[in-house]
Amino acid sequence: MNSLAMLLPFLFWVTSFHVTWGDAHEDFLHCLALYSSNDSSSISKVTYTPCNTSYSSVLQSRIGNIRFNTTETPKPVVIVTPTNVLQIQATIHCSQKHSLPIRIRSGGHDFEGLSYVSSTPPFVVIDLTNFRTVTVDVTSKSAWVQPGATLGEIYHGIGVKSRTLAFPAGICPTVGAGGHFSGGGYGLLLRKYGLAADNIIDAQLIDVNGRILNRASMGEDLFWAIRGGGGNTFGIVVAWKINLVPVPPVVTVFSVSRTLEQNAIKLFHRWQHVANMFPEDLMIQLMIRKDSSSQGGNSNTIMAFFNALFLGGVDKLLPLVKEGFPELGVMKEDCKEMSWMEAQISFASGFTGNLSTDILLTNASTFPHKFKGSIDYFTDPVPLAVIEEIWKRIGENVEVVWLVLTPYGGRMSEISESSIPYPHRAGILYQMGYIVGWDEGSAETSQRHINWFRRLYSYMTPFASKNPRRAYVNYRDLDIGTNLPGHTSYEKARIWGVKYFKNNFRKLVQVKTAVDPTNYFRNEQSIPPLSA
Repeated sequence: MNSLAMLLPFLFWVTSFHVTWGDAHEDFLHCLALYSSNDSSSISKVTYTPCNTSYSSVLQSRIGNIRFNTTETPKPVVIVTPTNVLQIQATIHCSQKHSLPIRIRSGGHDFEGLSYVSSTPPFVVIDLTNFRTVTVDVTSKSAWVQPGATLGEIYHGIGVKSRTLAFPAGICPTVGAGGHFSGGGYGLLLRKYGLAADNIIDAQLIDVNGRILNRASMGEDLFWAIRGGGGNTFGIVVAWKINLVPVPPVVTVFSVSRTLEQNAIKLFHRWQHVANMFPEDLMIQLMIRKDSSSQGGNSNTIMAFFNALFLGGVDKLLPLVKEGFPELGVMKEDCKEMSWMEAQISFASGFTGNLSTDILLTNASTFPHKFKGSIDYFTDPVPLAVIEEIWKRIGENVEVVWLVLTPYGGRMSEISESSIPYPHRAGILYQMGYIVGWDEGSAETSQRHINWFRRLYSYMTPFASKNPRRAYVNYRDLDIGTNLPGHTSYEKARIWGVKYFKNNFRKLVQVKTAVDPTNYFRNEQSIPPLSA
């Protein structure tokens, strides 16, 4: 969806706001108070409208991409930050009664801002920042996690209880569990244990009728759908039960950086052939990065970082790397042994050597201030000439570029494509995430960076997966297709749906039709019912 399409509904809303919403405003707030009258804590204390002095700070508190924090960005007419389930039920009920769509925000890292922005205002945001409890049970090797908890808070909660339990989710500590889990969620343990969603064993969900359902009462089809089918689609998950996985008390990490002069391009090319072939205990992730904004804007140095996590000690790691990837030249002094939680801190801090647990509990995003991103999957290595062209393009006039390459193989090749909605499994060598970022605020600068991103994405078309060219719903990209406002046919949604979900898209539509036939929970890329 282009910027004009996003802007036109907003301009219409501004001119008609007092006519269409002003008269209903007090009725909506009264409805919230009436529905939740049995609540010991008044819902008015967690309800914010543009008239509240705290409205802007609450809205901006979890905006992961400030590209969607401009004066032109459509804003919610009400933000609710519930502290209990009754307040969520009240908001669902009253929003439906007043024909207001809901956006659900946990961490606010949605790449296209769809957890707090709608192209068809007025709308309501339910911000789950107060739903962030993590309860770890070491005996059962499980934990209950609320959707507003960040990945860092989850890792901290596990790590302080056990040195030999972990959870396979992402690197960035500020990402919210709600969105991450609902889209799949990949991380450093992907090759050993699969995705976060592969390791979810129960959930509590509030459906469109306000009912609280667990795995048994929602049924296996809906439980299947919420583990990878995307957020803001089937209801509001208020708690996830996750299976904790075993890790050794000592793991090993290394981060080896190389420049063009240090054969980074040839190492990239070689990495494609070996990274997915290592034992599943070893993950070597590759990041290609240029960050002129943090270097005074004068540096065009492009760095390749080979970042590794090995579930074991350095004496077992080194022979594996020296045999399988000797060109990288990893030495014992490059490696550090630590606990799994410390390894998560090490990755989150960019291998600065700071292992303070405060890093896991920070609210400071590691993403650029404004960014555009997407992801590709590769079933074959790309030629050396393509990598050289990528390097050349990264050197162009853009401030921040991250290419994050994650190898597959191992456990990911063993799990069925239909096990959960996330289908990208056997046959995938690696995935590559593209992020271009910038800080300067003009519309021209933003468009220049977005155009650069689109040219790179287009250039990679012949080399990425085909029929369909695959995508990842947690790297949401509206360029690949959107739902139409108010009505979306199955065939229209299928354009983007099969890219995210392949053959699983049809089943997701069937589940949606059964549980939310009026398509109340929706966004520009949510699963539509067959009747929509």
